[in-house]
Amino acid sequence: MTKPSTKTDSQDRGRFSARRKTEAVLRLLRGEDLDTLSRELGAVAATLSGWRDAFLDGGTAAMKSRPADDRDELVARLQSKVGQLTMDNELLGRKCQQMESGRPFASRRRST
Repeated sequence: MTKPSTKTDSQDRGRFSARRKTEAVLRLLRGEDLDTLSRELGAVAATLSGWRDAFLDGGTAAMKSRPADDRDELVARLQSKVGQLTMDNELLGRKCQQMESGRPFASRRRST
């Protein structure tokens, strides 16, 4: 016997909270039929499949991550320094090319 539709049932079929999406995905992963669950929840099967894929991708990413440690800050500072040195090196290279071609770097004003 199906229960009569109420206002809360129709509200439940609109937007899905993260909790409700997770519950739906877990039901799929436990083996419930995609089409049946789609009809029950009022969500398109492709949407449910997308939630499942995103859920699994998130789990995969979590397995790859490592806890942050003191080295992370050091690595970030060193990467910034390498970037700065790379830019400085490129500027120096351009200045050397200008000197070798005999062109002045910039016009200089005479001091009075």
